Amino acid sequence: MKTNSIFLSQCQTRRFLSTGLCIAALAILTTRLAAAQDGPTGTPKPIQEGKGHHFVCTDYTAGKVFIINADGKVEWEYAAGQCNDLWALPNGNLLFNTGHGVKEVTREKVVVFNYESASEIYACQRLSNGNTFVGECNAGRLLELAPDGKVVKEIHLLPAGKDGGHLYMRNARRLANGNYLVAHYGEQVVREYDSQGRKVREIAAPGGPHSVIRLPNGNTLIACGDMAGQQHVVELNAQGETVWEVKADEMPGAHLKFMAGLHRLPNGNTVLSNWLGHGQLGKAPLLIEVTPDKRVVWTFFDHQTLSTVSSVQLLDVPGDATKGEVWH
Repeated sequence: MKTNSIFLSQCQTRRFLSTGLCIAALAILTTRLAAAQDGPTGTPKPIQEGKGHHFVCTDYTAGKVFIINADGKVEWEYAAGQCNDLWALPNGNLLFNTGHGVKEVTREKVVVFNYESASEIYACQRLSNGNTFVGECNAGRLLELAPDGKVVKEIHLLPAGKDGGHLYMRNARRLANGNYLVAHYGEQVVREYDSQGRKVREIAAPGGPHSVIRLPNGNTLIACGDMAGQQHVVELNAQGETVWEVKADEMPGAHLKFMAGLHRLPNGNTVLSNWLGHGQLGKAPLLIEVTPDKRVVWTFFDHQTLSTVSSVQLLDVPGDATKGEVWH
């Protein structure tokens, strides 16, 4: 291509530090051009297939929260550090984690709630009473914070002073009955704790659970990462029996790389966040909507704008996130 020829000439003229560096830079340029174009005609590739959605998502690598319209175009973005969890609230604000904290931000980008921690944080949730639930990974703490940020409830899952490490906890949710669901990523299990922090159930989650949802019918939906190549999404009933599962290579054109976020829709479809870290950038769709019979009806793959989508919530599906009406 002409652009590549010009680039090679510039490499030779400016005498890059090494031939290897020049070749590496050219490879990056070529990859980006290929992603943006559909061949020598320069026709732009589509950025989604199927009926698009209005949605909000986090990009862990870019460190941003995005709102994307149904045409696949960015209509709002906000710097958010290492964001892994988010909620679109009924008032239009967005609640999300920032790596070591949690923020609530208005559409005018005004911060109206902020919590900072020495611990890594991958989980947050606005409760029906106006408090905010936070899961602290290293500290192994489940917190409920008042609107002014003060701790009103604290559950310790680890002995005092013990650091659970980077892999201890990912997504976590406070349930309507006061219990807690926690994805213990490194241990490859999901545990349910009662309101006092006593374990009441444990579910094996090979691949490393990243997100976990308790559905209205009592089933548990789990998204698992890529440990030992076991990335998958599984739904289990109260007896621990698998009632639905999607594995890595079951859907043509939508290979699962690392299952991060989930949104189960009222029609039974599930939107999957296909996290493309660990060397998988650009190699699969970022978002996948799959039916109960495992048909892919929507994929989003704008690799020029987003890198690693870790959490997603559709905005064109009704429901009050603070009342358990959004299964995410």
